[in-house]
Amino acid sequence: MERPKPPEVRRVQSEKTPIQKCLSPVPKPMNTTLEWPEIGLRLLLTIIGGALIGLNRGERGHAAGLCTTLLVCLAASVSMIQVNLLLGVAGKAKDSFVVLDLMRLPLGILTGVGFIGGGAILKKENIVMGVTTAATLWFVTVMGLCFGGGQLALGLTSFGIAFLTLSLLKKMEQRLDQDRRAVVKLKLKAEVPSNADLKRLLQAMSLHILSWNLIEERDAGEREVSLVLKRTVRPADLEPPDFLQQLLKQPGVAKIEWHDLGA
Repeated sequence: MERPKPPEVRRVQSEKTPIQKCLSPVPKPMNTTLEWPEIGLRLLLTIIGGALIGLNRGERGHAAGLCTTLLVCLAASVSMIQVNLLLGVAGKAKDSFVVLDLMRLPLGILTGVGFIGGGAILKKENIVMGVTTAATLWFVTVMGLCFGGGQLALGLTSFGIAFLTLSLLKKMEQRLDQDRRAVVKLKLKAEVPSNADLKRLLQAMSLHILSWNLIEERDAGEREVSLVLKRTVRPADLEPPDFLQQLLKQPGVAKIEWHDLGA
């Protein structure tokens, strides 16, 4: 007598929700249909990411703080959500001459952020400021495009990398020595010290002379020497160096001017 076969057990795989699909580690194309829970999740992550990076920049006194960074990131995200909503009507109808190029919207956002980033960069004499701020604005724009386009895992990963870069690596960068240039103007009396003695004195202080300009006044018996020097210091060390006092004590040195040119 044959034994009855056991009933077959079929495993039913539950269908993933739109939010689970967005958080999937495997990148997938944008959905052609959006629901409000998924839109809300994208906007929520956009606000969190933009706000945290904005707070990081704002507490350090940079021009693009919380409000600016958050608005730029949110604008990029909303533009991609709009593109996603228009995917279903993309293309050209047979009886229409209108062609929808949806990618022009996020590309226009990137172009507009380029103008904002250009305005954040400030050049004062020989010091350039705001480059990191401009790069941050450009990054949060791309991050907003990722969140708005539904690539939440990619957006979260890029946010983590950027936040660590702005918080930890920035502090590490402040501890690293870097080469900085400066202009030193010396007003010397008569022939003391001579140019050769002055050059040896500066080299003994571990200073590299990049250029040397000399102005002599025979009637007054004075010389004015303008030097461009290079020294290795930490970025936070912006105080006038100690060797200026040593130079001022040298015989024949009447006046010293120091102008830091930055890195």
